[in-house]
Amino acid sequence: MTQSVIPPSPSREDYAAQLEANADESLFDRDEPIALFVEWLEDARASEPNDPNAMALATVDVDGHPDVRMVLLKGHGRDGFVFYTNREGRKAGDLEANPHAALLFHWKSLRRQVRVRGPIQPVSVEEADAYFASRARESRIGACVSDQSRPLADRQTLEARVTEQTAHFDGQDVLENGTVGPRLATTGWLNRAAAGLPAGEGVRAA
Repeated sequence: MTQSVIPPSPSREDYAAQLEANADESLFDRDEPIALFVEWLEDARASEPNDPNAMALATVDVDGHPDVRMVLLKGHGRDGFVFYTNREGRKAGDLEANPHAALLFHWKSLRRQVRVRGPIQPVSVEEADAYFASRARESRIGACVSDQSRPLADRQTLEARVTEQTAHFDGQDVLENGTVGPRLATTGWLNRAAAGLPAGEGVRAA
């Protein structure tokens, strides 16, 4: 007999407890949704076991085919939500062809989710450079050798590239400008949907 991988549904008591914990519905009457998002993100930092800034990013390609994947939120504010990706990868191709996207945050430990959608645009070169420089050296080298969204022969091929580039940049910094090394594929995108941010909590989640 095949073992079910679907967890059991919450009991009536579980639902009742969650409703009681989230009984204050005045939060849905707020005029400033970003402030609520910031509060919920802080709550998630305290309760989520991993990556409270993880979000699903949905895009549509030039042929109208949708795609979705998990990325990490790297900035937020009244201007929108910022994430970074490889400008030679599929995500960047989708966003260049159709500069609109949707985001979904799901904090299971809190039974909360936030949905965002709107137009999208690249961040400035200066912002992308600053983000790339903030990454660990190993992460920057990894970004240089990774062919995003393209087939890889095997793991050994990637490890060989990492070894080669690590030796190439020995004693040098891996930055955008000058002859030291390129930021190459890293670029950032700003989702300008802050003003219309919808949110949901518990069983009332949108």
